[in-house]
Amino acid sequence: MHPPPATANVRVRRAESSDLDDLVMLEERTFDSDRMSRAQYRRHLDSDSALVLVASANHRNFLGTAVVFFRKRSRVARLYSLATQPETRGKGVGTALVEAVEAAARQRRCRALRLEVRTDNHGAIRHYERLGYRRIGPLEQYYQDGAHGWRYEKLLD
Repeated sequence: MHPPPATANVRVRRAESSDLDDLVMLEERTFDSDRMSRAQYRRHLDSDSALVLVASANHRNFLGTAVVFFRKRSRVARLYSLATQPETRGKGVGTALVEAVEAAARQRRCRALRLEVRTDNHGAIRHYERLGYRRIGPLEQYYQDGAHGWRYEKLLD
């Protein structure tokens, strides 16, 4: 008998204002620069052009978050941020979040999803490439700290 896959217990839902503390705490724990503020999260929670998703194992066990932006009259969505608790990495939480973002983008009739990733974030690069994202260009000194990035894209069917 094999144990169930780690993603079996992951539930992804739209974030609510009661998630703000967890969102900000994970943002500060995950990113050294280019962080979203509490005010930015609050604004995105009620926005038509943004979607904030959270992953949990049960309603109180906060595992990760994804933020996706949509532009009017554009069929390209942008995965702005993906963060998971360090202890859950490699257990399907990021994949569950990306799949939920892709489903939301398809629902809004987007033909593609784009994202940016630091060139030194090898784990994230492998993750996105495994999920079918392809590198479409460099981003010189893209991040606040001067780090370079890559732009990735996945065509949605």
